[in-house]
Amino acid sequence: MRRRGHAPAGPFAPPVAARELTAVSADGTRLHVEAHGPDGAPAVVLIHGWTCSTAFWAAQVRALSATRRVIVYDQRGHGRSQVPVEAAGYSTRALADDLEAVLAATLAPGEQAVLVGHSMGGMTLMAAAARPGVRGHAAAALLCSTGSSRLVAESTVVPLRAGAVRTFLTRRVLAARAPMGPVTPLARGLLKYATMGPGSAPERVDACARIVHACPRVPRYRWAHVLDGLQLDAGLADLTVPTAVLAGTADRLTPVVHARRLAAALPHCTGLTELAGVGHMTPVEAPEAVTRAVADLADTYAHGPSGAYGRLKEGA
Repeated sequence: MRRRGHAPAGPFAPPVAARELTAVSADGTRLHVEAHGPDGAPAVVLIHGWTCSTAFWAAQVRALSATRRVIVYDQRGHGRSQVPVEAAGYSTRALADDLEAVLAATLAPGEQAVLVGHSMGGMTLMAAAARPGVRGHAAAALLCSTGSSRLVAESTVVPLRAGAVRTFLTRRVLAARAPMGPVTPLARGLLKYATMGPGSAPERVDACARIVHACPRVPRYRWAHVLDGLQLDAGLADLTVPTAVLAGTADRLTPVVHARRLAAALPHCTGLTELAGVGHMTPVEAPEAVTRAVADLADTYAHGPSGAYGRLKEGA
């Protein structure tokens, strides 16, 4: 299937996967999964956020796959994964089901990996933290530019004082049903303002714009409604593995207050990293810092059994 929504060349162009497969979630939704890197290496699973895709992790995949097995997948409704038709297919429960399915399809029994979630990917980790199929495979975690509740109320995308008016307008902006349209200079400017730091380089803005504009319209607004009502604070107590938190201080979508709350609430937080002047799209805006955070966790906590690739079945 043709890949859409990514930089055609350069460091943010997705590398070719060593293997591709399909994981099937509990409700039958088919998920596109890619594996990169050598057999038997410590595993890292990268989970992208709202309106993104596996292409969002291109820089991390390139840097980490030389010595680690890197698994990425398209969240339901994104990239090359199946788009649920019914509204019931969009929920934090479904996100948790999907992660369990991907881990079961790619990791050997008892094999543990570092699980990394950006934005909605971090929310996926929080929603799935109590699942046996996640607990059994989690060596450590990284929550990147994410939050557990009050996402719309605390967003500063709309430049007004906090309150009912700002919350109402933010909800209308994030859950808009209009098509995104082509990637134009105006579109890049708007996306940079809403999701990236003021110093973001043009090629990084363009890479993010291509990915976001490729997200289908229906999943975009359906997931926006799910995130609007997000309540995952209680799930933080279930995320008991060593967990690092990373955020940009210029994040308007999930301001750094979210990261600070997560770090304070996690049972085993290994540290909070705040990236000055960086916005919401941390893996693209600050790829070296995100890669370093993942690598540090992998070096400390992840150990890969030999022959783990034997569980990967192309087209399964």
